[in-house]
Amino acid sequence: MNGKKVLVCGMARSGQAAALLLKQLGAEVTVQDTKAELDWDFAGHGLKAYLGKNPDDIVADFDLIVISPGISIYESFVQKAGKLDIPCWGEAELAYRLCPFPMVAITGTNGKTTVTTLVGEILKRHNPHTVVAGNIGVPLTSLVTGLSPQAIVVAEISSFQLETIEAFRPGISAVLNMSPDHLDRHKTMENYIAMKSRIFQNQRPRDVTVLNYDNPITRAMCPPGRVVYFSAAQILDEGVYVKDGVICAKLDSGGEIDVVPLAGLKVMTENALAAVALSLLAGAPTQLIAQGLRAFSGVAHRLQHVATIGEVDYYNDSKATNTDAAIKALEAFDTPVVLIGGGYDKDTDFTPWVQLFEKKVSDLIVIGQTARQIMETCDKLGFAKYSHAESLQQAVAIAKEKARPGQSVVFSPACASFDMFKNFEERGDLFVQYVNE
Repeated sequence: MNGKKVLVCGMARSGQAAALLLKQLGAEVTVQDTKAELDWDFAGHGLKAYLGKNPDDIVADFDLIVISPGISIYESFVQKAGKLDIPCWGEAELAYRLCPFPMVAITGTNGKTTVTTLVGEILKRHNPHTVVAGNIGVPLTSLVTGLSPQAIVVAEISSFQLETIEAFRPGISAVLNMSPDHLDRHKTMENYIAMKSRIFQNQRPRDVTVLNYDNPITRAMCPPGRVVYFSAAQILDEGVYVKDGVICAKLDSGGEIDVVPLAGLKVMTENALAAVALSLLAGAPTQLIAQGLRAFSGVAHRLQHVATIGEVDYYNDSKATNTDAAIKALEAFDTPVVLIGGGYDKDTDFTPWVQLFEKKVSDLIVIGQTARQIMETCDKLGFAKYSHAESLQQAVAIAKEKARPGQSVVFSPACASFDMFKNFEERGDLFVQYVNE
């Protein structure tokens, strides 16, 4: 990278990490953001800046463009760079090019953060040099210059990151599941599936991909390397599955091994199965996998128990940014819940989610950009027990009034957060704050 002129677009965490790495490696770096001002001292790091507008007029001046996951490949300046044969990489591709570290890469519509965190915690018991990074919050580029030679990286990879993959090649990859999501960005379900499939596109015959056998879309995928399935619904000839209430594995033409009973685990079965498959393939012994699963207490913002107030349990599921995740959350409860939902519109059909309400929801409070669409779907399906709130704080207050002892209040939006919040973390933290207040 020494002497290369590089434009880094989008100055959130991954953009900042990429810019600093490139500067450290001797590149001449210009940072760009549509914000006119940045809450970051780019000048102090010796970086130039082009702020307050899109970089369409300057892309021809650079040898390489690095874009954040929030920037679509359909942006005009990205398309222009392509016509000029200027490489346009995402931060994950950049990190891999500079340091092709051993990696377990995990994608899917739902469960990515939970499985990535869980696999990371299991593998740390086996290899203390294990690092968890990617879409989960630690940019991959921040690892490039400091990894131990014994390190293995467990990375959450989003479909946005996969849009710009060229050489990226994890030795072990996983597609946990697929259901409609981010169609406002990917346009069609076919494009969305194609983006997720890019996680294994560069794999070789000796590499391995873990797929969900119970999901028709992932079951039909055809990676170039070895495939290992997991299933919560049936016993597999080879793979990871549930038998008599125990997670079992049968890999490498060996015999069946018992890993851990499901009873007492604080993780959804599908996520536990995926974590077992990935951990076994990464070399972790069965005993340590069982210990890691039993010790795992869950992930913040994913059915996180917040408090019990007046015999009512409050749960933060802010990470449920699509209907499939919100459906899984509702299915986890045996008694009707007071549900808070709604948010940013990603061209979502709420019908499958609302169809569960008659059995699972005593009262619904909706917020955000999608509130009207959700209420209209409720009317269409005959569910009338809903209220509209102008803010999340008001929604929590309404939920408190409606909840009865023994019930649960569940914040599981089924939508992204960008209409009212910076991200799902801020949204979830505020829910926790309002509950505790």
